[in-house]
Order: sequence, then C-alpha cells, then structure tokens
Amino acid sequence: MMAQAQSPAAWNNKQCAVVLTYDDAIDVDLDHALPVLDSLKLKATFYLIGSSSVVSKRMDEWRKVAKEGHELGNHMMYHPCDGNRPGRGFVTPETDLSKYTMARETNEAVMNNVLLRAIDGKDKRTFAYPCGDLKIGDDFIWPHIQKEFVGARGVGAGMQTIEKVDLGNIDCYMIDKRKADYMIDLVKQAMQTHTLLVFLFHGVGGGHNINVDLQEHSKLLHFIKEHEKEIWVAPMVDVAQHIKNYQEKHK
Repeated sequence: MMAQAQSPAAWNNKQCAVVLTYDDAIDVDLDHALPVLDSLKLKATFYLIGSSSVVSKRMDEWRKVAKEGHELGNHMMYHPCDGNRPGRGFVTPETDLSKYTMARETNEAVMNNVLLRAIDGKDKRTFAYPCGDLKIGDDFIWPHIQKEFVGARGVGAGMQTIEKVDLGNIDCYMIDKRKADYMIDLVKQAMQTHTLLVFLFHGVGGGHNINVDLQEHSKLLHFIKEHEKEIWVAPMVDVAQHIKNYQEKHK
C-alpha cells in the first residue's frame, strides 16, 4: 500500500505523466505536429527510422527539434517487422525481422544510435519496437539492446503506476482515427490513477494510413497544456530515466 500512496508524488509531484510519441520520421511530424507542440511549449519524442528520406532531407530541422528539447528516439535503421505475423503483407524480404539474427538487430539499433547522436549530440535515448515486435523467434530483443537505451516503448495498451512500468516494454495507446474526447478521457483516467500514459501517433492530419485528425490532436494538446499543473509532460527519455531511478531506489 505504501507504493500506491507514494504514486501521486512519484511523477515530479504531479498527478500523472503523459508522453507524446510520434513514429516513423514522416513529414507531418515536422509540418503538423511540431508547430502545435512548440506553440504550447510541450516536449515530445519522435521515433526516427534512420533510413527514412525525411531524416536525410530534413536533417537540419531534426537538429533544431532536438535543440528545442524534444527527443529523437530510435525506431531502427530499416524498421524491421516480423513478416510471419498476420497483416504483414507490407514487410519486404530485406526488412523481415524473422530473417534477422539477433546480432544484426543489435548492430542496426546501435548504428541508428550513432546516426541520431550525430544529429543531436545526445548519448541517452529510448527505443521503440517497429510494429511492436518484441522477439526474434523465441528470443526477446530487449536484453540484447538494454545497455544502449534508457527504455523501450512497445505497442500494448495500458497505464501503470511508477513501480509497475516495464522499461523494456512500455505500454502506450496507438491513436488511429480517434476523437479528442477519447484521448482526453485517457488523460483524465491517468490523472485519477496516478499512472503513466503514453500516446503513439503516426499520421497527424494525413501522411500515414494510421492517422489522427489535426483538430482532434490539437484539442488533446490544448487540454494537456491547460492541466500542466497536474500533468508531467516530458519526452520518453526523461520519463524513463525518472522511472529507472525511482525503481532502483525502491527495490
């Protein structure tokens, strides 16, 4: 019960923590999501695929994003996904995780970190599993890459109190064609339960088949801003480091 009682104070003396994450390094990250975030002074995490043309063509903009306090997270160099799973027709032979060795997976994760460090100069960041695939065969990826990252975001839905968060597979809510009311209700739930809430966005006002309307996204961000006294909003790397420190202290 003590752990429960401590939870409200655990999130930097706020009711809960909210992390806004944007996947895949797409143009709308910079064109649609970033202007709203910056206008409200909210910091987010952008999970970049190193090989994306949006990284190479707009590198100076990403550098500026990092300087302004957002995190450039690691979403692998080539976004490998397990082609054996249902609905994975989009997976090419070159990016089929089921054909990867663990050494290849680890090397590509490390190389993407090198690229990201060349952009932002930072040596701490978090990872996001492409397609939410946690394993190659029966072997979990996290133990092999753990020393490279503060934490890793999965795709499973859920909210945990600080002592229950699994840093190797952080839960989130993937937002696809949802209204602001749904997203705001999640925030209210996190505030009531003193938990971590992570949003996962792809398209914001287009740019991806998994998408959220520009206005709905903006309404959510404005609600979060209005309740900043009760909500700790920060990039995943900061929140994950905070959780790590807390969990080690309260073992």
